[in-house]
Order: sequence, then C-alpha cells, then structure tokens
Amino acid sequence: MNNSASPSDFIREIIDADIKKGTYAHRVATRFPPEPNGYLHIGHAKSICLNFGIAAQYGGTCNLRLDDTDPSGESREYVESIIRDVKWLGFDWDERLYFSSDYYDRLYQYAVELIKSGNAYVCDLNADEIREYRGTLTTPGKNSPYRDRSVDENLRLFERMKAGEFADGSRVLRAKIDMASPNVVMRDPVIYRIKKIDHYRTKNKWCIYPMYDFAHCLSDYIEGITHSICTLEFENNRPLYEWFLEKLVKRPHPQQIEFARLNLSYTVMSKRRLMELIEKGIVSGWDDPRMPTLSGMRRRGFTPESIRNFCEIIGVSKNDSLIDMSLLENCIRDDLNEKAPRVMAVLHPLRVVIDNYPEGVVEEFDCPYHPKNPAMGFRKVVFSRELFIERDDFIEVPPKKFLRLSVGREVRLRCGYFIKCVGVVKDPKTGEVTEIHCTYDPETRNGFAPDGRKVGATIHWVSASHSVPAEVILYERLFTVPDPLAAEGDFIDYINPRSREVVTSCRVEESVTAASSPDRFQFERLGYFILDRDVSAKERPVFHRTVTLRDSWTKIAAKTP
Repeated sequence: MNNSASPSDFIREIIDADIKKGTYAHRVATRFPPEPNGYLHIGHAKSICLNFGIAAQYGGTCNLRLDDTDPSGESREYVESIIRDVKWLGFDWDERLYFSSDYYDRLYQYAVELIKSGNAYVCDLNADEIREYRGTLTTPGKNSPYRDRSVDENLRLFERMKAGEFADGSRVLRAKIDMASPNVVMRDPVIYRIKKIDHYRTKNKWCIYPMYDFAHCLSDYIEGITHSICTLEFENNRPLYEWFLEKLVKRPHPQQIEFARLNLSYTVMSKRRLMELIEKGIVSGWDDPRMPTLSGMRRRGFTPESIRNFCEIIGVSKNDSLIDMSLLENCIRDDLNEKAPRVMAVLHPLRVVIDNYPEGVVEEFDCPYHPKNPAMGFRKVVFSRELFIERDDFIEVPPKKFLRLSVGREVRLRCGYFIKCVGVVKDPKTGEVTEIHCTYDPETRNGFAPDGRKVGATIHWVSASHSVPAEVILYERLFTVPDPLAAEGDFIDYINPRSREVVTSCRVEESVTAASSPDRFQFERLGYFILDRDVSAKERPVFHRTVTLRDSWTKIAAKTP
C-alpha cells in the first residue's frame, strides 16, 4: 500500500483503490515505453520518475520497453541513448528490458485472431483515400468498399502481405469497429501496414509492422502491466486500447491512465522539432547543451538529483500547463550549491598591478572549497604582484550605485587583501583602460582589516602568472519567447542569437588542472560550470556554464524588444 509519507495524486488514488479491491492480486507493475526514434528529453524524465517512482513506492516493478514498431527512423543509437539516460537518472529495471519487436510473432497471431472473429479486414484504399473515407469531427465516415471481404479472403491477403507480395502502401489491415463513431480514432483504424524496410533488430524478417496503438496495449498485457501511465494526448486513444484488449485477451486488463505532459518554457519538446534544429545546424546535435534532451542537460552539468527533484516539485496533474524554465534552474542551483566546490575564474581579464607588492614574491592562501562544508577541504591560491580581475568589476568614473573598484576606491579581494586603485593605463588609440594600478594593505591578509574598516565590495581574481588559460561557453535560453510553437510564424524565427557565447579569454585557478569530467565547480560570482567531457583540464580546459548564480533571465527578457 501507499506509504502516507509518499507523494499522492490522482494516479496513486486509482492504484490505492485497485489494491484495496484486489484488481491485480495486489500487484503494481508499470513500464516506461519510449520509441527509439530520438533522444529522451526533460519531458520523458517526468514519465520516467513517475513510472519508476510508483513502482518503488508500492513495492512493484517497472519495465523499460522500447516500442519499436516503425523501422523508419529507429536505430540502435537511440536505444543505447535511452538506456544510458534512464540509468543516469538513477533508475534500474533489473532484467526487465523489453522490445515490442520481441512480440512480433505473437502480435501477428493476435491480428489473425481479429480477422477470424470478423473484427479486422484487409483494405486496398491508399492513405489519402482512408483519410477521405474517415470523415471529420462533425461528419461520420463511410465504410471502405473492402470492409465486407470474407474471413478467408482476409486471411489469404494478410498472409500475402506478410510474404511481401504487395507494394508499400497498397494494402493495410484495419480493425472493423464503427465508421460513424464520434471518436475518429475508432473509425476502423489501421493496425498493420506494409513497410519494406529492414528493422534494426529483426532485419528483413518482417515487411509488415503493427501500428503503435495495436502493439502497445498488447505489449502491456504480455508483460503483465497493471497501470499503463501515459500523457494526455493518448486520452482519445484509450477506447481503442480497451477495444483491442476486450477482443483479444482475458481480464484483468492493464488500465490506461493519462496525465499532463511536461511543457517547459523557452524550449520545444517535439522530437520532430528537435530534429529540425539539428538538421538546420541551429544546434550541434542531440547532446547540444542548449537542448532539453537529457544528454544535453548532462553535458551542460545538470545533475540527476536536481531533475528528479524538479519532477517531484511539479507533481502530476490532469491539465496541461507551461512550466517556467526558472523552476528547473532553481532546482539545479539548490543541488549544486551543496555539491560544487568553489574556485575563482575571470572571464574577461583586466590586468591589475599592485605597485607596493614586492616583485618576484608570491604567497599562498588556503581557500575553502565550500564556505559551509569544511569536509570538502581547501586549495592553495597563489597571490602575486600582477593579477587579473573581471573587467566589469572596474569603472574609472562609476555611476552612483557602483560599489566595486574605481579610481580612489578600496575593495576586498576574495581570500586575499584589500586593494585600492591609484591609477590606470589606457590604450592611446581607443582610450580603453588596459591596466589598473593599485596598492595593497599588508595588514588585511585573508580579507580582514584589523582596524575594522569596511569596503563596498568583494571581488574575485586570479594571479596573472599562476592561473590557467581556459575556454568558457555561456548559455542563455534557446528561444526568446516562452512558447515558440504557439507564437506567430515559424518557431525557428524565435531562436535566441545569444543562446551560446564562447569566451576564449578566461583565466582560472591552477587547482582546476586536477579536474576530470564530469567535475563541476562554482566559479565565484559567475555561476556553476562543468568541465567538458572531451577536453583535458591539464591542456586548455573548456567549461560549460550550467546555470548562473541567480535568475537573471527575467530581466534580460524584459529588456529584449
């Protein structure tokens, strides 16, 4: 039974009632059934967490099943990516990895049973004609001229379809239900079609393939699934799910339950749209860090714990809604705030020369990797006469509320000294400040003044001669509007031109050279970053920014015309 401390929602209420009635002999069995025609995205994560979470909560099982009923577009690559992503999220299916293609022989026999019982027929209408005969939402369909073929003729034709005697699209097997049904799905749907395409698993054994609606419910039954949990777009298909089971198998049947899918702002979830982004070169692939795919999020530095927490927070409902991206980003921040060691990096370096610091002298400061977790330990940070600070941390003539470094002003260097700007060097042609000169107070080691004086700001820095050149890739939202598919025109028109920025001038602490992928860091004041999987930190490290330290996108979006 459901533990009272566990989450509750309308799906769990249904399961509780079934357990109480003994509908499935007090058993709970769920499944996660992706089609291997693309990579999983954050929307799939909600379904993964729900199905595996319910199974764990009720002491049941959850299968991973690849619904591979369409050989066009399916591949071993997608299968491997799905398995990798589900494992990365932290879920395990033990030995229960299944494929709909495992059941092709049995599904074929189920189709033969439908023909024999007069509930299926071979139809010679082509796809356009079937669509025309189907009618509309307001007008009933009309019967196919082939609907009344005899059982024997249908059996012979279906066998010939299986033998490859007919061309693609020339014939289909249809369920015989009701062409006047108010539910268009029930108007003699196609259950088998001819596709002379090799399947990535069954090769050329089959040239006819079952439709998803036919294979899915029967695969559920074969595996002993009790609760077939799916998203709302399948609600209209539920009567068909139940019709096939009623005609072909004994009770109890799996129960289909629909919930609202996850729609996330500033991105798209459709595999077709994601593929379009790849094919048009807008993103580099399924694992581009701007993509909502789990592989893209993993490469960008998202953690499985943060994604699971996000899915738990948004919960389960019956109504579709658009979830703000900032909620997911806050979950990432909350998780990385506890886990990520702090280091210093300067993205846009401005040279600082400390005039009264001895030349050739260096000091080492013991800086904590985490201010609230001493167990993370300390790293050595080298201080020298010449440093780099962030260019944005200095303004020669500052506005009123600017508290960082300017001429005549004193600031604290993180883990270092107080420094005061006493002059600048400018490019004679552009007038741009290229170097600033400061003095330091040797009594303020580790950032504390014995006389108790305060400064307006603490800024980060790195030693010019003891820091490492690095490349940093910064990300913003992929789209400029919250719901690009609902906006006017082509969704591609709303791609954010600033969604990816490569910064090649970065300098980072020497301590990062000991890192290895997928090590994550908080670059102080800049955000959370992950070392790229394909680059060694000992060479020229490359970091992806996972998320900023606070949500700045709302302000950015508000300023965007």
